[in-house]
Amino acid sequence: MDILRKQFLAHVGQTSPSPMMVEVDRAEGSCFYTPEGKRYYDLVAGVSVSNVGHANPAVVQAVQEQAARYMHVMVYGEMVERPQVRYAARIAELLPAPLESVYFVNSGAEAVECALKLAKRFTGRTELISMRRAYHGSTHGAMSMMGAPEGEEWKGAFRPLLPDVRAIEFNDFAALESITGRTACVLVEPVQGEGGVRPPADGYLAALRRRCDETGALLVFDEIQTGMGRTGAMFAMQRYGVTPDIVCLAKAFGGGMPLGAFVSSREIMSTLTHDPVLGHITTFGGHPVCCAAGLAALEFMLANRTVEGVEAKGALYEELLSGHPAVVEIRRAGLLMAVELGRSERLYRMMELFAGRGILSDWFLFCDTAFRISPPLTISEDEIRDSARIIAECLDTMLGEERRNLEGCE
Repeated sequence: MDILRKQFLAHVGQTSPSPMMVEVDRAEGSCFYTPEGKRYYDLVAGVSVSNVGHANPAVVQAVQEQAARYMHVMVYGEMVERPQVRYAARIAELLPAPLESVYFVNSGAEAVECALKLAKRFTGRTELISMRRAYHGSTHGAMSMMGAPEGEEWKGAFRPLLPDVRAIEFNDFAALESITGRTACVLVEPVQGEGGVRPPADGYLAALRRRCDETGALLVFDEIQTGMGRTGAMFAMQRYGVTPDIVCLAKAFGGGMPLGAFVSSREIMSTLTHDPVLGHITTFGGHPVCCAAGLAALEFMLANRTVEGVEAKGALYEELLSGHPAVVEIRRAGLLMAVELGRSERLYRMMELFAGRGILSDWFLFCDTAFRISPPLTISEDEIRDSARIIAECLDTMLGEERRNLEGCE
C-alpha cells in the first residue's frame, strides 16, 4: 500500500470499515481517472452533485475569478456580496411564486435543519412529519426526520433526537389524515432518493398540498437531490405541478462546491429576523466562491438547454438495460435511476464487478437490492451506450456465476 493510502486510513476520518480506496487523479466530463490512468464512468456524480460534469470550464473560470476578487469577508447576511445577490435573484426567477427569499447555507443537512426551525417559528407548532424511507441528512435534526423504522439502524445509536417527530408512509393517501392542527410541517422528497428512487403516485403530492393547506401545516420539499435538473425539470416541483412553502436545495446547487439553501416566501422567511433576532446564523453559508460556482453552473445549464435533454437520456438508459434478464425493474425520474436486481447479494456482487470494469455506482441506504445511475446531466449518448454496455456485461458475468454455482450444487 502506498504512502497516500496509508495516510488516508490513518488520518482521514472514515465513514465505514471498508472504504473504496480508489484514488482520484483527475476528473473531466462524465469520467474520473486514477493515477494509473484507469477510467471510471461516474454514474453517481457525487450523489447528484456534478450535474454539469467534472471540471466544467465555465464553473472553473467562475471559481478562479471570484477567488481572485474576494473570498470570505463577513458572516452571511451582513454584507452585500454580488455572487450571493445575483444567484439568489436568478433562483427566485426560476422558482414558482411565492418562493422568492433565498437563505444560503453550507449543505443540504443545514438547509433541512433551517427549514424545520423556520416551520416551527412561523407556525408556533412543534410536531414534525416525515416519510418512511426518507433521508434528509446526518445532523441531529435532519437525522430525526429519517423515516422509521428503516432509519433506526442509522439513527438509533444517536438518540435522544428531536421530540414530537413522526413518520408516515410515502404515497399513502389515507396516512395524510395524520397531518393535523398540531403539525408544524411535513418534510418530503418529491421523489424518494435513498428509498430506491420512488416517484410520487399520481395525485399524491397534490393531495399532500391540500391537506397541509387544510391544517395550516407548512409543506417542505427536500429537493437537495431532485433539484437543478436531475428529474428532467429544473425543480421536481415543476415536473409534478405542486409548490411547497419551503424548498431545500444543495448538492448540484453549488456547481460542485459546498452550498445549500432554503427558500420560502418573504413573509415566512422574515420571521427569522425577530423574536429572536438572528433566528439562524451561519459563518460560511453563501460563500462567494460557492455562489459564483453555483450561478455559473446554472447559467451553463440554461444556455445549453441541458435540462431539456435529461428525460431522453434517462429513457435511453432504461431502453438499453430494462430487457436484461437480471433486471427486475427500473425506477426512474429523469436521470435519477434505480436498477432493481431483487436480491442484495446480487447488488454487492455487481459493485465488485463494476469496480473492476471502471463503473462507479452505488446502492441506496434503504434499498440494497438496486444500484444507482445518476451521472452528470451532460453525459453524451455515446457515453450512455458504452457505460450501459459495460453494465450489461457485468450483469452477464453475474448470471453466469450464478448458473455455474447452481450447476455445481446439483
